[in-house]
Amino acid sequence: MAASSMHRLVVPHRAGASRILARKIAPEFSKQCAAGVDVFLSHRGADTKSSVAGLLYDRLVQMNVRPFLDNRSMAPGEKLYESIDAGIRQCRVGVAIFSQRYCDSVFCLHELAMMVESNKKLIPVFCDVKPSELVVRGDATVHSPEDLRRYNRAIQEAKHIVGLNFDTKNGNWSELLSRTANIVLKCLEKETRSISEVCMHK
Repeated sequence: MAASSMHRLVVPHRAGASRILARKIAPEFSKQCAAGVDVFLSHRGADTKSSVAGLLYDRLVQMNVRPFLDNRSMAPGEKLYESIDAGIRQCRVGVAIFSQRYCDSVFCLHELAMMVESNKKLIPVFCDVKPSELVVRGDATVHSPEDLRRYNRAIQEAKHIVGLNFDTKNGNWSELLSRTANIVLKCLEKETRSISEVCMHK
């Protein structure tokens, strides 16, 4: 498997491109997202918290982007679901880091469903898993009928979004982090431009 692959998404590859975008986006975008979250990172902690998710969080922070990652963004005493829901509502972009057991987590499925239902720009990263392998496990004894519908609908939506494929054993980690972060920056730049155009015409 290639280190990472993507189709139809064009990202900058020049050494300073990400830094230029970050400087351009951060001041303007920060004013428009006063709540403090630019991008929400959805992941299964046991699989990717100390690897892809944590490293991507650090990379985005270095680029002056404000990511939400549960163990980094929440303070002791905060309610988990309330904080997660608030982070998703506030964000402009969602990154779903799919792993082999992503669909085993109710939290992950809830996050994905909420991002899809909120029409957030979604960037899938498939780590050691193919889109076709993403299946919601469990039946009505595990999930309510409504939740099952929500989760399956969200998974099907994510499967049909072009994303990044990554082999954690043989892939190029630096390339994955750079490409993912650059895609996030491009999405934020586009969102910022759209908001600015709307404000100009009011």
